[in-house]
Amino acid sequence: MSFQISEEAGRFVAEDEDGLEVGEVTFIRNGDKVLVINHTGVDPAYRGHGIAGELVRHVAEKEKNEGLKIDPVCTYAKKELETDPKYSRILKN
Repeated sequence: MSFQISEEAGRFVAEDEDGLEVGEVTFIRNGDKVLVINHTGVDPAYRGHGIAGELVRHVAEKEKNEGLKIDPVCTYAKKELETDPKYSRILKN
């Protein structure tokens, strides 16, 4: 299965090869230095293909490059980011 991820205002979106939206991760800014990931969702028919993880990683890499901290209030994003040591420095304590 292939999918493309693109960035929109306040979210990253995953689309299948036909351009159908199959997943998203949403986020908001909390002040100047913190980004809150508040939702990750994937269409049930597309679960199990790593889409949610890729979406969360896209947000994390973007914010890591911008020098922001991430506050993952979404339980999925929290688990993904807290289990990957490369993101430990960007997580909000």
